Amino acid sequence: MASSLPAYRRPVLYVLSVATRPAGSHVSAWRPAVAGVAEVFHAHFVDHAYPRHIHDVWTLLIVDDGAVRYDLDRHRHGALRTSVTLLPPHVAHDGRAATADGFRKRVLYLDTSALDAELIGRAVDQPGIVDPQLRDRIHLLHRALAAPGDEFEAEGRLALILDRLHAQLRRHTPVGVAPAARGLAVRLRELLDARTIEGVTLREAAALLHAHPTHLVRTFTTVHGVPPHSYLTGRRVEVARRLLLAGQRPAEVAVAAGFFDQAHLTRHFRRYLGVSPARYLGVPSGIRPAGRR
Repeated sequence: MASSLPAYRRPVLYVLSVATRPAGSHVSAWRPAVAGVAEVFHAHFVDHAYPRHIHDVWTLLIVDDGAVRYDLDRHRHGALRTSVTLLPPHVAHDGRAATADGFRKRVLYLDTSALDAELIGRAVDQPGIVDPQLRDRIHLLHRALAAPGDEFEAEGRLALILDRLHAQLRRHTPVGVAPAARGLAVRLRELLDARTIEGVTLREAAALLHAHPTHLVRTFTTVHGVPPHSYLTGRRVEVARRLLLAGQRPAEVAVAAGFFDQAHLTRHFRRYLGVSPARYLGVPSGIRPAGRR
């Protein structure tokens, strides 16, 4: 019998035994049937270090064990168990364990529309939020997302979380002055977003944007914190993880996401996410795979 749920509410669930994952890198990732949540990602990393990269979604994370060090927009920060971390879209960041024992984290990737774009500057200035009630709400949302049939509860909990985030970020929203070159960097970012799969040469991009190639690279790197080629690779990894969550095989994903072949995908995917594409998918043991009762 065909599902009566709209496409964005149909769960895409996968199960993968943690025992098959390499030591020190345990992950679970799935796309819930809740509008506004692009992906749920749970991970335990010991020695994996995220390279500098950019998401096109909001990243809302809590740390359950250990601590994380990260640079956001070239400023150093830390994520602790007692705080909530909110990383804005289109801003470069990295991440690594702050202790020898690594860290466990739970992440919600939220659609860009979940929070107002004007709040990005505030999140850049203060990505760490000390708010025990907000952290508890996020914990309860993760629990609801891991229980098939609790989507309505999850939607309600997400609404309260977004409302509280808006209140936190609006307290002292800074008024920033955009660099003179920001417009050029944004236009290149938009071009790379539009040509993520097929790609574009630097010479072609410079001609389209009426800028010298060297100036284009320097301006983009200054504004976004990563060079254009790193941004493009990161975007392709983002496309790949979404295609994997949609059920495509790694070999198909490699071509569809703009990589040369599966080996090329695997090399960059492991560098960004700590595991290979084949070992990326999974959900906590409490979740039943789609189709089972």
